[in-house]
Amino acid sequence: MPDIVAHACGARNRCLCAARNSCRLAAAVTAALVITPGIAATLKAQTTPPRDSASAKATDRPATLGKVTVTDSLIRRRRYSVPAIGSATRTPTLLRDVPQSATVISQALISDQGMRGMADVVRYVPGITMGLGEGHRDAPTIRGNSSTADFFIDGIRDDAQYYRDTYNVERVEALKGPNAMVFGRGGGGGILNRVSKTAEFFPTRTASLTGGSFDQRRATLDVGQRLSSNAAGRINAVYDNAGSYRANVNNERFGINPTATLMLGRSLVKLGYEFYDDQRVVDRGIPAFKGAPASTPIETFFGDPSASQSRLRAQSITATLDRQLWRANHVSDGVHLRNSTRLMTYDKYYQNIFPGAVNATQTSVALNGYNNGTDRRNLFTQTDLTTTLTTSHLRQTLLAGAEFGTQRTSNIRETAYFGAPGSTATSVSVPFDRPTVMAPVTFRQSASDADNGTTVTTQAIYAQDQLAIGSHLQAVVGVRFDRLKVDFQNNRNGEALTRTDNLVSPRVGVVIKPVQTVSIYGTTSVSYLPSSGDQFSSLSATTQTLKPEQFTNREIGAKWDARADLAVTAAVYRLDRTNTTAPDPTTPSRIVQTGEQRTTGWEFGVSGAPTARWQIAGGYANQLARITSRTSAAPVGARPALVPRQTLSLWNRVQLSRALAGGIGVVHQDKMFAAIDNTVSLPSFTRVDAAAFITFSRTLRAQVNVENLLDRQYFPTAHSNNNIMPGAPRLVRIAMHVTP
Repeated sequence: MPDIVAHACGARNRCLCAARNSCRLAAAVTAALVITPGIAATLKAQTTPPRDSASAKATDRPATLGKVTVTDSLIRRRRYSVPAIGSATRTPTLLRDVPQSATVISQALISDQGMRGMADVVRYVPGITMGLGEGHRDAPTIRGNSSTADFFIDGIRDDAQYYRDTYNVERVEALKGPNAMVFGRGGGGGILNRVSKTAEFFPTRTASLTGGSFDQRRATLDVGQRLSSNAAGRINAVYDNAGSYRANVNNERFGINPTATLMLGRSLVKLGYEFYDDQRVVDRGIPAFKGAPASTPIETFFGDPSASQSRLRAQSITATLDRQLWRANHVSDGVHLRNSTRLMTYDKYYQNIFPGAVNATQTSVALNGYNNGTDRRNLFTQTDLTTTLTTSHLRQTLLAGAEFGTQRTSNIRETAYFGAPGSTATSVSVPFDRPTVMAPVTFRQSASDADNGTTVTTQAIYAQDQLAIGSHLQAVVGVRFDRLKVDFQNNRNGEALTRTDNLVSPRVGVVIKPVQTVSIYGTTSVSYLPSSGDQFSSLSATTQTLKPEQFTNREIGAKWDARADLAVTAAVYRLDRTNTTAPDPTTPSRIVQTGEQRTTGWEFGVSGAPTARWQIAGGYANQLARITSRTSAAPVGARPALVPRQTLSLWNRVQLSRALAGGIGVVHQDKMFAAIDNTVSLPSFTRVDAAAFITFSRTLRAQVNVENLLDRQYFPTAHSNNNIMPGAPRLVRIAMHVTP
């Protein structure tokens, strides 16, 4: 397969493409499908039913790559739909044949909407809302389950707490429903996987400058080059310096990500390094009053901005090896090895002074505060062996693999004490109409503040069989075994705790294909969350003895490729969360694991091009999450936070002429609760966005994005009852893109 890729990009003048532009597109398509040795055979097998023995004898001969002819208009076409992904099954699989609800946000859609972070990305993903995350981290709620450990990069865990940028992202894959067979522990409602840009064997030359309302300034660079017939390099970089519609709030971030790709015989090696630095004012929004966001100008900052700061420095080194161990024959496409190893370091510190409760007359508001420092080192390596076997009526894609990981974390927290040094006051009351203060404050540890170190060791093996029986029936059957060990050291009292969980995570999915372009599926899958929490910071003598929480998803759905570049999906599901802690009914001081939560819902998604000039992306979700058996946090019937009953999003881009295109989008979100006590509601809202795209030449483009075109007031998210974030007023961004 590396030889095919080299030929497709014109190595040694043996290009199989009809023209230079066609050659570039062939290489681009190869990259977009995450080509590894054997992927072409796998995808071909998925679209070709098993042959009968007679036809097999007649056609058994070495496969050859035919002539590729692509028109110039297709090369320039921007695609919102993605035909295949590798993360959902750990093998390259057509998206319509994945027995799971999945929404893929392509690089074209990210660019057209000017998305800069994950909160922008999930706006057009049905069933996911992004929490405020205390103003310093991504915190999605997926199908009623909130977590900060549901993030992955190229299928490898990325569970530190920070805001992620999109500058080096090829696409974002939102896979909904728990699936520990593929991703391991966590991911109770689903996961978000970023597919990163890597060096490819065709030139990339793009630079952009963006400016906008509230002092937004951003520059990105994407430069790639084929260095030889066997090597390519690429550099992605970003610098972002922006103010905010919120008073005294700003952020500055910088990232650079050089990558290299090497073809060494039958091996494809990809190497990468990323440095990412983010500094910002921590903004936790406004408080509530009488069950709703308090009436105050949306720019009002509650707290002390000079003492509310966050800084992150993250670095990673990545190496990926794809190799064909045995060559293909008429029965098998060979055995393929893939290993991905990533070392990541996170140095994170944040400190904040934030609003608490408003008094009964709305004349004063309490302020509280703390700081927290976290240092984490992650090392993960994943190894997969795959092969596809084909007989007369049966095709099997077999996967066997292992994952090993170590995460070492140190964590320390200090509480804010207001007043003179030595004060014991952990809150201060300030006037509600003048809540931005620089109050005397010192930080020191309270009796309950954390000072700990944690080492988490993951050892996992897994196996999966993707079967195609004839041309109308497919199945995915897999199981994973994880041995997860947590060693916890409490530096405050010297207590050392250890827990080991042996987790068995099955997955079964069946796909019925009445015709090639339609799939009807049913699936069930399981994930677990050990009682040490998302970030392993809450292990105690009590939680050490508790069983992991369990997430079980049952789902049926349908996927239809209505056109070659238009995908329509629908799903109905029930997700049960069990083994949640609850007070013992007879002895309230005792903890039992009888708590349960259930999320039921249905969703609809669409992505692609209904016509040659019109592209759309969006979806609708209707979901109900509720506590079905009392938990430590809420009684029966309570609704989890940040789960609106209905969400609707639809983005349209229309090509009006060769030089001009327009975009219009609508986002609607029903009311939802700010916290699980259900005492504060965020009202429903509808937001309209717009865009214009102008092509001056083959090398120069401009775009204008307008968010909240109608300048409506709304409250899209929260962290708690008194940490509610107002939405931005009308916001304009202008970007220039240069492609030499």
